[in-house]
Amino acid sequence: MRRQRHPIREILYRARDFGLVADTARRVVTMAWDRISPLEFSVLYRQVRFHTMCSNARLRGLHDGVRYVVRHGVPGDLVECGCARGGSAALMALTLRQLASRREIWLFDTFAGLPAPTLEDPDYEIADLFTGDCLGTVDEVQALFDRLQVAAGVHFVKGLFQDTLPVTPVGAIALLHIDGDWYESVKACLENLYDRVTPGGIIQFDDYGYWKGARKAVDEFLQARGIRAPLRKLDYSGRSLLKPE
Repeated sequence: MRRQRHPIREILYRARDFGLVADTARRVVTMAWDRISPLEFSVLYRQVRFHTMCSNARLRGLHDGVRYVVRHGVPGDLVECGCARGGSAALMALTLRQLASRREIWLFDTFAGLPAPTLEDPDYEIADLFTGDCLGTVDEVQALFDRLQVAAGVHFVKGLFQDTLPVTPVGAIALLHIDGDWYESVKACLENLYDRVTPGGIIQFDDYGYWKGARKAVDEFLQARGIRAPLRKLDYSGRSLLKPE
């Protein structure tokens, strides 16, 4: 069930973070540019912008990531955990088509909106206001892929990550996009999928800077595994990791 939102409470909470305020201003400028730019990424962005909540910088990170794994011959599929209305996944599919590359795409989501966070999320009181948000149905996302003519090889897996990831037969992964927001969701993605990512492949985190639970899950996992590869900053929230050899 979708919870009642409290936008004023959220705005006051976020406004204290001057880094986020500055990043939001930059985002407005880049969005304006990408609406008119003739560049390759911008053309693709305009096809998906009404179907995504990802920033231009994070979408560009996915675009660059797909280009990287294709051009460097990194084997594996593309996997997105948390696809909402499908825009970011569709951008990856469009990039594959642009490169004349064929790879399977796996989309994991509840397709019923965000699940509730847990007390493992340090900002639980704010996070809980978003329960039920980011809703995109299977039919809605499928229709977007059909309209863009990139539906071939796309798999939709409905349910909580904790339930679906351990039993879904995903093989090697070249690019993994984790957009799960909450601690338990991001933790489940890493525990179940990190080892399937091909060394030299890319893991992109959407919520590292924005939600404290997501950052906590990533930091704990990397520390527990002794992974020292740097997290490349895409914008205020997004981070990208090149899996070590």
